[in-house]
Amino acid sequence: QVQLVESGGGLVQPGGSLRLSCAASGSIFSMDGMGWYRQAPGKEREWVAGITRGGNTNYADSMKGRINISRDSAKNTVFLQMNRLEPEDTAVYYCKARWFGSDYWGQGTQVTVSS
Repeated sequence: QVQLVESGGGLVQPGGSLRLSCAASGSIFSMDGMGWYRQAPGKEREWVAGITRGGNTNYADSMKGRINISRDSAKNTVFLQMNRLEPEDTAVYYCKARWFGSDYWGQGTQVTVSS
C-alpha cells in the first residue's frame, strides 16, 4: 500500500505561483511513476504532469511552460511548481503513484485562482 498526502494548495491571484507537494509513504524510486492530475468543478479529472522512475518528465499542453514537476528522493516527495496561474487552473489537484501495477491517489489539494 502507498499513501500519498498533498499540500500546498490555496487561494492565489491570477499571475501568481504555487508549489504543491506530494509526500509518499514509501520510497518514490519504488514507484513506476508519479503524476499530478486536476479536477475542476463539473469537469472530468485530467492529467497535468508526470515523472518516471528514471526522472523523465511530461506535461499537459494546457499547462506546459507554466509548470515544473520535480522530486526530492530523500523526502519521498514530488512537487508541482505552478507559475502564471489563471482562473481556469482552479481545481482540486491530485497526486497519483503507480506501484506494482496499481494506482494510488492522494486526497487532493484545492487550488483557487481568483482576484
